[in-house]
Amino acid sequence: MSLHAQLSPEAEARLRAQQRNSTITSIIISILSVVLIGILLLWILLPTVETFTPEIVSYQSGAEDEQKITKREMTRAVERKPSAPSSSMAKVIAANTTSLTAVPIPDVDTPDPSADFGDGNDFGDGWGTAEEDGAGFSSIPATMRERCSKEDRLQRLANNGGNEECEEAVMKALRWIKSKQNPDGSWEGKYRAAMTGFSVLAYLGHCETPNSEEFGDSVTRGILYLVDKGMKDNGLLRDGTKGHGWVYEHGIATYALAEAYTFCNKLGINIPNLDTVTKQAGDAIIEGQARSGGWVYSFDAGSDDGDNSVGFWQIQALKACKHTGLWEKKSFDKVIDNALDYLADVQGSNGAIGYRKSASRSPELTGGGVLAYQMWDKSSDSVVRDGIKYIRKNTEFDWEDKSSNLYYHYYNAQAMINRGGSDWEEYNELFRDKLLAAQNEDGSWWRGEKVAHGAINPHMATCLATFMFEVYYRFLPATGLKTR
Repeated sequence: MSLHAQLSPEAEARLRAQQRNSTITSIIISILSVVLIGILLLWILLPTVETFTPEIVSYQSGAEDEQKITKREMTRAVERKPSAPSSSMAKVIAANTTSLTAVPIPDVDTPDPSADFGDGNDFGDGWGTAEEDGAGFSSIPATMRERCSKEDRLQRLANNGGNEECEEAVMKALRWIKSKQNPDGSWEGKYRAAMTGFSVLAYLGHCETPNSEEFGDSVTRGILYLVDKGMKDNGLLRDGTKGHGWVYEHGIATYALAEAYTFCNKLGINIPNLDTVTKQAGDAIIEGQARSGGWVYSFDAGSDDGDNSVGFWQIQALKACKHTGLWEKKSFDKVIDNALDYLADVQGSNGAIGYRKSASRSPELTGGGVLAYQMWDKSSDSVVRDGIKYIRKNTEFDWEDKSSNLYYHYYNAQAMINRGGSDWEEYNELFRDKLLAAQNEDGSWWRGEKVAHGAINPHMATCLATFMFEVYYRFLPATGLKTR
């Protein structure tokens, strides 16, 4: 007989639990042992790996480097020809992209002769391929921007009575102008400031800026020439102080620089001192206004007289200055009000605006007076209406005689297209095809001294004719302005 101890159910359950715990503990210990052995084997078998801490070198940039980081600029070097401008003429720093004209003064005998400017003739009549599209030009004033889109330009050319031949004529002329540039960036031998201003305006009239692929270098060097001249003469833009011609030069060149500044500033193109010279040049015109409200030789502010052939250039230049933003908005109000009041006072009963106070003396300048009112947003004034009637009734254009005086027609073309309607249509039909036919094979307009066409040299004649063909897309007809 054997004896067996009988365990209670509770004791049996505790025994089984202890057995399970022991088993789990043994398994965990075994796993950890294997892992530990593996780590030891790896440490023994693997080769020693050398480690090092790299030396960190830091550089502290100066203010100049920091500026280059915060304001990224693309530079466009200006290639200089052998006889370059003076060393004070800084190179252009261009960032992004790719006008007005001048006019000679009429052949009239005046109490104050101007033989020093243009072989006995006064100077004065005129106003002023681009980028393939208008991209990047949205910040340009609307009156200037629309010439910068090739599609827009050609469309407006067709809409306003031009044709492909007109555009071809402009391109031929611009290439001729480029070919005649002097090594120092100027044009022609006498009155270089004026002739250079004409060239720059002709380029800008076709939206050719310092970044233009074909004309950019020529535009840049022309602007630099004028800036350098202004820096040497407290903002006065002239080839000398003798005679009377310099007052025309200053107005024309200021017009060109102001328009150039607007393009360059809005497009991110930095031309050193362009802003400084433009501001000084514009201030000289404001301060030089005569007591009469007009402008006269030497910018005699105390004069009670007025020379409209001088004054028209100053009025055009001030309009371009206003676009720059370099002046407060109201800076031009008084000076322009006085200027326009003077023109109204000297307008004849027949609508003509002449050379000086007598409308009968060189009434062919009427277009300049009309244009002055139109430029300063007074297109509906009676001075404009009466002036347009006079131009339409008394204007002819025959390339072989004095009726083709480009000094006068430079203003007429602008005044009439701004007027629009039948006035422009009739005038356009009067001159367009005859002026196209008169262009020389090399792109210039000139028939010699006998029929000088109101210009003192081939360069001036070519620029004035170019301005007339650029008018198709430089300006919107008044009728168009009302519907936009």
